[in-house]
Amino acid sequence: MVKYWPTQQSIYLNNSIVDLFIETEKKFTSVQYNKSKQYLYLDVLSIINQNRLFSYIINDFKKLILDLIELDLSVKEINLMSDKIRAIFIEKISEKFLSRLKYKKIELKYNIKSNSNHNDLIKHLLIYLIFGSSLIDHKTFIFQPIYTPYNHVKILLENFIIQIGNYIMKNIINNLNNSPNISYFLKSQNICNKVYSSNRSIILFLNNLKWQQFLQYYIYEVKCFYGERQQIWILSSKGIITKYIHISKIEEIKKLNQLKSLFIFWLEIKDLTIPKLEILIIQIGKYFLYSLLSLLSNLFLVIIKTVVFYISK
Repeated sequence: MVKYWPTQQSIYLNNSIVDLFIETEKKFTSVQYNKSKQYLYLDVLSIINQNRLFSYIINDFKKLILDLIELDLSVKEINLMSDKIRAIFIEKISEKFLSRLKYKKIELKYNIKSNSNHNDLIKHLLIYLIFGSSLIDHKTFIFQPIYTPYNHVKILLENFIIQIGNYIMKNIINNLNNSPNISYFLKSQNICNKVYSSNRSIILFLNNLKWQQFLQYYIYEVKCFYGERQQIWILSSKGIITKYIHISKIEEIKKLNQLKSLFIFWLEIKDLTIPKLEILIIQIGKYFLYSLLSLLSNLFLVIIKTVVFYISK
């Protein structure tokens, strides 16, 4: 039987939040490496330090939810403040993560760019946890808000934890500025994933990340807009993996720049023409194959008749 998320503020919602965080904490105590086909800034950390970072995020997020509930903010205020809440939260966890390290040369300058895709998911997560599911826009997901599956909120929380951890490591790496500094920092603090223990491996890792971000921004992100779906990061029994959830992108599509709009137009043309071309090519192939088989069959009969004729003479 499907378990649904509570629709409004109540004891039932409070108990569901407690259960959700208990389940999530247990899951994140044994995080394995990134098993997806994409790179994360988190990949440079050892498992122990990934778990430590995730633990900071979970514990402070619980406190943040309690603080927001006590402030008695409206949904509109939460939506307006979500970017600021996210930025302050990332800054706080970054400082907590670095405070236990001996490395003093790093001075963080926070440049946390807004990503509408992930920010929207954070807004939805905050609304689920503070108000229940009934205040989510009914056009956002494929199910009605009052029938929001418990597991849907669960994967949004997992995605939030992984994304925040990734932003934190991205910010730290960007502040270190170059690969020698990054390599020295990771090794001197004993937080490094052994795969990225050399300067050369760090350079390759950063280049792969830049190429991935380029493809993500200009191709995959646009395809997700077009398909009205969003990539999220979750935990499986094997480690960190990616999945896709359906989410309405109508308003975001209207705000796309000219290049992305052209790509979406090309996707529209492709979806309109490719199926018809495929049918045409298949039909032509069938006729060609039929004609070829017919020709070979007739040729084979002629050869047999010729052979029989010469044998009978």
